[in-house]
Amino acid sequence: MTSPITSRPLRRVVLGITGGIAAYKAAELTRLLVKEGIGVDVVMTEAATQFIAPMTLQALSGNTVHSGLWDSAAANAMGHIELSRHADAIIVAPASADFIAKLAHGLADDLLSTLCLARDCGLLIAPAMNRQMWSSAPTQRNVAQVRSDGVAVLGPGSGDQACGEIGDGRMLEPEEILAALIAWSQPKLLAGKRVLVTAGPTVEAIDPVRAITNLSSGKMGFAIAQACAEAGATVTMIAGPTHLATPAGVTRENVRSAADMAIAVDAHVAVADIFIAVAAVADYAPARPKASKLKKSDAALTLELAPTVDILARVAARPKPPFCVGFAAETDDLASNAETKRRRKKVPLLVANRAQDALGKDENEVTLLDDSGARALPRMGKLALARALVSEIARRLAT
Repeated sequence: MTSPITSRPLRRVVLGITGGIAAYKAAELTRLLVKEGIGVDVVMTEAATQFIAPMTLQALSGNTVHSGLWDSAAANAMGHIELSRHADAIIVAPASADFIAKLAHGLADDLLSTLCLARDCGLLIAPAMNRQMWSSAPTQRNVAQVRSDGVAVLGPGSGDQACGEIGDGRMLEPEEILAALIAWSQPKLLAGKRVLVTAGPTVEAIDPVRAITNLSSGKMGFAIAQACAEAGATVTMIAGPTHLATPAGVTRENVRSAADMAIAVDAHVAVADIFIAVAAVADYAPARPKASKLKKSDAALTLELAPTVDILARVAARPKPPFCVGFAAETDDLASNAETKRRRKKVPLLVANRAQDALGKDENEVTLLDDSGARALPRMGKLALARALVSEIARRLAT
């Protein structure tokens, strides 16, 4: 269960820091939050001050660091409540086993635990502790309890620990925590929906060492999958060959060829509410791939290419299709060619872009085509564009 308070823009957060060696990462997290334009009020437990100096956090945040429940800054105007009243979220990183236990049982014996109990904003925690402490039955009971209370639990990760051991319990890196916080804050426009996304290129074998492919990086498809997950959907992504990391909360299935992708889509599409075909699927593949390597010679080589399955058209033609969104990469006559494709494949929404402006790049500029006509969206980062497309999809589903 996630916190119900998840659609406010992030303008200000309370960053809580508890005792543990991972407290040093809070300095970088503070810097990243400020760089993102998010105001930060830092609240430290007494134990946290033994691992990192409050002055460091004050310099990075530009605000007074709070630590004592009875200090003058906190006591003024019921500061233990006021700090959270101006925050869009409280994020505790690191969150120690002891602090998670306090949250689970509603204890409020210091400023940070009191703030968490007397809040009207969302609460997120990033656990950090020894692997045995993390896996212990009491800690797992407490984590389950805080989750059921609506607290978002970020991580932990796995890896080398300060004690010299290796395992689960390592706090997520500051960049991961920031990304998770921003994702958490997105409106849950697709809550309860099941989304199937295709992403990346396909690779069509000529022989065991040669293949036909394209220049798709997969970035747009992965961004779409991430944005759908952020919006509360259950997301399955069928991905062609790419080195991109799987977005948080997304189930990924790797495939290689257009035929492989078609089989994988067929296996999942029956339960999907939304199908978003972002992958750059090969239109043609070698008709008869060779079982052994073709030897080079001075003679010209002729390849016979056969058309591949049109995955999007096949899904759209199902008796009860999901809401289908297609992508079209064109080099000229963008709107005309894309609209012809949309009508031929009978999809309600098609996203068109110029191939030379989008393939492999971090930004994209698209035109949306549906029965009401064409509408251009400005050039922006692919994740920002993906979030805008989620809003467009949600609006169409609602009507």
